[in-house]
Amino acid sequence: MRLLAAGVVAGVLVAFIALPGVGSVGLTARDAANDFQEMDAELNTSPPPEKTVVYDAKGEQIAVFFDKYRESVRLNQIAPIMQKAVIGIEDSRFYEHGALDLKGTLRALVNNASSDSTQGGSTLTQQYVKNLLVENARTEEEYREVTAPTVDRKIRELRYALRLEETMSKNQILEGYLNIAYFGGGAYGVQAAAKRWFSKPAKDLTLPEAALLAGITQNPSAYDPVQNPRDARKRRDTVLYRMAQLGMITKAQADAAAAQPIKLNEDKPVGGCETSKAPFFCEYVKYEMYQILSDGKYWELPKQRQAEIESKLRRGGYVIRTTLSMKAQNALDKAVRSRVSPTSNKVAVEAMVQPGTGHIKAIGQSKRFGAGPGKTSLNLAADMWHGGGVGVSAGSTFKTFTLAAALEKRIPIRTSIHSPSRTTVSGFTSCNGDGFPPWTVANSDPAENGPYNLKNGTWMSVNTFYAELEKRVGLCDAVKMAERFGMKQGNGKPLQQVPSQVLGVNDVDMVHLAAAYAGFAARGKYCEPVAVLDVVAPDGGKLKLPEKECKQVVAQNVADQVNEILKGVLTQGTARGNGIGRPAAGKTGTCEDFTCAVFAGHTPNMAAAVAYWDLRGPWKYKVYGVYGATIPAPIWAQSMRGALAGEPAPAFATPVGDFGDLADVPDVRGRPVPEAMAMLREAGFNPEVVPRPVRSNRPPGTVANTSPGPRQEVEPGAKIMIYVSNGRDREDRPDRPGRDDFPWPFGD
Repeated sequence: MRLLAAGVVAGVLVAFIALPGVGSVGLTARDAANDFQEMDAELNTSPPPEKTVVYDAKGEQIAVFFDKYRESVRLNQIAPIMQKAVIGIEDSRFYEHGALDLKGTLRALVNNASSDSTQGGSTLTQQYVKNLLVENARTEEEYREVTAPTVDRKIRELRYALRLEETMSKNQILEGYLNIAYFGGGAYGVQAAAKRWFSKPAKDLTLPEAALLAGITQNPSAYDPVQNPRDARKRRDTVLYRMAQLGMITKAQADAAAAQPIKLNEDKPVGGCETSKAPFFCEYVKYEMYQILSDGKYWELPKQRQAEIESKLRRGGYVIRTTLSMKAQNALDKAVRSRVSPTSNKVAVEAMVQPGTGHIKAIGQSKRFGAGPGKTSLNLAADMWHGGGVGVSAGSTFKTFTLAAALEKRIPIRTSIHSPSRTTVSGFTSCNGDGFPPWTVANSDPAENGPYNLKNGTWMSVNTFYAELEKRVGLCDAVKMAERFGMKQGNGKPLQQVPSQVLGVNDVDMVHLAAAYAGFAARGKYCEPVAVLDVVAPDGGKLKLPEKECKQVVAQNVADQVNEILKGVLTQGTARGNGIGRPAAGKTGTCEDFTCAVFAGHTPNMAAAVAYWDLRGPWKYKVYGVYGATIPAPIWAQSMRGALAGEPAPAFATPVGDFGDLADVPDVRGRPVPEAMAMLREAGFNPEVVPRPVRSNRPPGTVANTSPGPRQEVEPGAKIMIYVSNGRDREDRPDRPGRDDFPWPFGD
């Protein structure tokens, strides 16, 4: 009977209420009453769309995504005076009537019939329903349908409202309304409005503030306190005196509040990556989320479906915990911008990855994020699937993978290869068996001409040495070693299997290059890059994330030996002078024809890769005179020092096993002969004493010098000649070599 009575009343009233643009068009009262009882009454009352918040590894907020700025709260988190203000101005009999306020509706009907103006008779429940229908609209057509000024729409809202009154308490309805209503300034819900206009939570709102917010909802544009302060104040005072009329406050309280000017303390809602403290890392996370929300199919979807996924991120109310270290990010940003101006046509980009986990700790570039001079929204350190481009040439950083393949094949480190300044190498074959014509390669420095081994050939980055080494390793195995460490082209395609790949002709992104070097730092354990650790939905449930593998891709001792050799790049090779005050290894890279420069390096607890090129086009605008050691390596060093400040400084593991390395001759000068012989034998050498003592300032009977001399690299097992001092220094022969340079074994 209750539903039938409501249907009849609804039909009669709604059929004759003057709605804007409706007139007499619509359903008859009888039709409305009959249809009313047949309508679907179930309405989605799930929480309205929430902002998505992104946090760094320490739990600090770094970004917010939203379509509508909203932050839902419980009713007990909203100031009671705010609740009274809304009820007072919108629906004073809210706790007395059901879904339909007959008195209010009749009052509106009489007013609308006798004047040109119209009054609304909607209850708070009906307004809540209307807002829910708008929020649930997913297309333009659905939006037009739920906002159209038609009798059919009004009846449907009444039917939903009646159902809500049966299934929800009044307090639940009030809470829902206060969390969904629009309060102007881009703020949806009272909590967002309180922060937007007054920079405080809704629980702390005062009477004048509450009255202002309650008044705005009728027409947020007309009563905007910034754009229309006079009208906003007038509307606020209307709310105050309506509250006094209803006995919610006293007349004196209303007068005191009305005497106050509007006092705002604005905090404008801003979302997206542009305002993030780590905008390029934020972009990476955004595209990761697109993949997560589409089950890894985002890039396969049509544009319309992609737009829906993007909207889902902004409206979903997710809490995203990431791997970002703001300490590392700040160090990276400072390093790239101290070396390359944001307004320059050149750009420097960098990514940092934690060994053993694949956690991306920082992503950035010299350009600032956004539109305009010195800015870009392209995430140039990332690949195309994370908002970047196709990458840049890897340069000689790719020699590291051929080095690893050579060591895995047990090609001795001491292997000497004649490496002229220019040479032609033939006999390369791809994994598919495709052959290649002879390849002519030249060294970047013509002075690099002579025999090199795996150590000094790497330290000095000798192109002709590595061309020959790649041939001995095999092109296929060299490329597959790079792929084991996650390397692919920046466009997502497999690496090109061409002989020149060892010199870095493949375009790659810095995130994956840093992750690859992190794999060497982790003793051969490669982990796919990870930016998102977990995602929590508004209901508290966690989203399923794609599995990111960590896999042992080379033996630990092979990776240890790679690290041992790469340490020399920073101490004796192309990047010498770029040490960071702790054990570190790395490799420089200068791209073909000076199109770019790259450096990738690592410690046991952090890896990073830096690239530098001209953003207008690396093949058209070269970076002449720039090498991996001149700009990228110093950026790497500065950022790594900052990122690792105060962190442990572990050493790399000592390589185990025989890799055919050359050995350093121990310095035994000044030691007794028996002790010196024992030390040399322990180091794997064959010592032999020269019978006749030599002049030296060393004590008699001690070692004056050796041949080969101290710290020289020779093959293990080599004969080391020991020269014994007679204690008499030959200072009377100034034309002779210095007394500690080498012994003079020929007497007087």
